[in-house]
Amino acid sequence: MKNARLDQGTFLLSDKPAKTTEEGRVSWTLTACARVMRPLVKLALAFGVKHAQLEALLRDLLLDEARRAWIESKGSEPNISQLSVTTGLNRKAVTAKVREPEDPLPHTEMSAASKTLTLWMQMFADNPARRSLPIVAEDDAPSFEAVARHASRGNVHHRAVLDELVRLNMAVEHGGRVELNATAFVPAKDLKSMLAFIGDNTRDHLLAAVTNTLGAEPPLLERSVFAGGISLDDCERIHQFVRERWSELHYQLTKEMTRAYDEAEESASGRIRVGIYTYYENGASEYARELPTAPSKRSRRKA
Repeated sequence: MKNARLDQGTFLLSDKPAKTTEEGRVSWTLTACARVMRPLVKLALAFGVKHAQLEALLRDLLLDEARRAWIESKGSEPNISQLSVTTGLNRKAVTAKVREPEDPLPHTEMSAASKTLTLWMQMFADNPARRSLPIVAEDDAPSFEAVARHASRGNVHHRAVLDELVRLNMAVEHGGRVELNATAFVPAKDLKSMLAFIGDNTRDHLLAAVTNTLGAEPPLLERSVFAGGISLDDCERIHQFVRERWSELHYQLTKEMTRAYDEAEESASGRIRVGIYTYYENGASEYARELPTAPSKRSRRKA
């Protein structure tokens, strides 16, 4: 049966045998890339990015990843001809990339403000009295200074961290104390930081999916569940349900990561990012029209 819904996240699109040729694999890959890139193109257009800038970015990324692939598989730096063959770029385009592009966005995993707020939120979850802390140490009592020093391993002065959290309206300073004013590190009032989170969170989500697709063992966790043909009110209800469950999991994950961080050797280099997302929209939107048409509820009952 064509176009039959198998479960909440899977559609059987066709009963024709899938192509297994190189052309077929390239077509599938390009289609997957288009689905991934469409929201990014929407973001780029919203902030005035032009075709030439995106084209230059894609060229540089092709060369960077081709170089990494050569080093990983061959153990040596590729020459210009090898990069040209791998990427399809001519030798002039390859040689034009003479230096690494600048990366003006902060790396979110390095954010002392994010680490401090996360640790502070964990303390608050364990003891609600910790919502308000003295800025500097008073005897052995917990203080913001101590939290910031522990979270950043002493690499960032607590005053700089506090100023950043106050600027982002995640903390309120008054009378020598500071009060927690956020439930998560979401710097909505800072476009640069929000773009950094888009880049880092989406990158790692896609790296998990790509790693699995390329056959990593053991596979990384990368799952979702999908439902269509429900009301927008139910979409929002489910959205809030997920938010509540994530808050519980976030607390447990923070404790585990903090423990691992505290026990790690100075030379430890592993990193981990655990995320969750929810997206919903009206089924009549432009993005929803890209999806296959689901059978009506009546036809599904008959099937």
